Parts: sequence; structure tokens; C-alpha cells
Amino acid sequence: MLRIKKKDAVTSLILDRPERRNALNVDMIGALSAALARADADVRCRCVVIKGAGDHFCSGRELAAGGRCRDLDAVLAYDDAYCEIFQRLQMLSKPSVAVVRGYAVAGGFTLAMACDFVLAEENAKFGALEMKNGFPAAVNTAVLSHLIGRRRALELLLLGDIATARELFEFGLINRMAPNVKALAEVESAFVLKLAALDALAVRLTKETQRAVVNMPLSDALAVGKQLNALLMASGRIDEAARSHASRRRRN
Repeated sequence: MLRIKKKDAVTSLILDRPERRNALNVDMIGALSAALARADADVRCRCVVIKGAGDHFCSGRELAAGGRCRDLDAVLAYDDAYCEIFQRLQMLSKPSVAVVRGYAVAGGFTLAMACDFVLAEENAKFGALEMKNGFPAAVNTAVLSHLIGRRRALELLLLGDIATARELFEFGLINRMAPNVKALAEVESAFVLKLAALDALAVRLTKETQRAVVNMPLSDALAVGKQLNALLMASGRIDEAARSHASRRRRN
């Protein structure tokens, strides 16, 4: 089951199957995708947090859920629903934050990495365990290959070893670490509050621009940035920001 909590401008999506280390079954996959769509459409929502109930983040998809099916249409529909989660996270106009404790492995590793930001307890464990069972971490191959260099990505994807939060922090895949559960909650609160306080339009434009330029040559990326600047100037947003900045300086 998926629990949804809303507090102020933050929507928290909680994977709630602690007895299965929050493994993703068909119902949870559909619920998570639908919840992301609703959060994106909710003008009051400024940030989306994904976390697991109990001691773990997520142990991935239940293998039995799709492994027995041999009908091609059904198999494709099952994977379409799963990949829709990552499409929605990619296109989400608000920042997304994975808060990880315990295990985030297989599809749970993919889910954490697909979020914009990852906050983790130091003893959290990550891993593309699919290779240990003789098949590729197919969706995570796409996700990791857009986040880090080829050699690091292949190491994680092919060896399938458990990686610590510290190792992934050094790879640049984790934004903040905390020594224990209490400290992680404090880190989450401070980090998410900063994100939720940002201008919603500025966040959306930044995310859209990053998606557009990430695979462009620098010259083309700079052209996109120049056009965005021109749009902001013509709309009056730059003048508005200058007035706001001057007002804050006078008060201080």
C-alpha cells in the first residue's frame, strides 16, 4: 500500500509494506504513478518526498509479479506501468527527494536514483542486485547512465555489489548523509523546507532547462540559457527580483 501525507507545501509518498521491505507490487506501482501525477498537478505542492515505512526504503519489484506472465501484451503493460513512475519523476515540475534508510536495492535503488535528490542514513545499503540473479538491471541502466560516468555506472550495474551510502556519496549520487534515524529526519526537514520555499516557476524552469541541455553541446546549451534569460527579462521577472533584493538589503 502507498500512504500519502501532505504537510504545508510538501507531499510525502510512503511505501508501506514493511513486512516485504516495501517491495513494489502491481497495486503499489499503479498507486505511486498516480500519486506523482496528482502531486504534479497540485499547485499547493512544492516538493515531493518518497520514503519507506519501517526500517527500509524499498527492496524493488516483486519478481513473481511479472515473471510468471508469458503474454506479450500483459508483460509490456506491466513494464509500461513500472516505467511510468520514472517518466513522471523525470518530468515532475517540483523537486523530488528520496529519503533512504536500510535497503534500497534492485528497483528500490532505481527509484531512489530517479529522484532529484537523495538523503540517506550512513548505514543505508544500495545495490543493483538483479545481476546477482542472472539478469540485467534494465531500467536502472538507463537511470544510472544519465547520472554518472560509464565506468562507475557499469561497476554498479555489472558487479551487483552492495554499496554503502558513503560510497555513493563519493560517487556524487547522494546529496546528504546522516549518522542515524533522528539525524536523517532533521536533515530531511531542513532540506525539504528549503526546496518548498523556492519560487515554483523558477524551479519548474530550472528543471525543464536541465532536461533540455543535459545532452547538448555546450554551445547549444548556452543558447538555451540565453533564451531563457531573455524571456525572464522581457517578462519583468528580473526587474521584480532586483526590487525584492533591494528591499531585503534595506531591511537588513
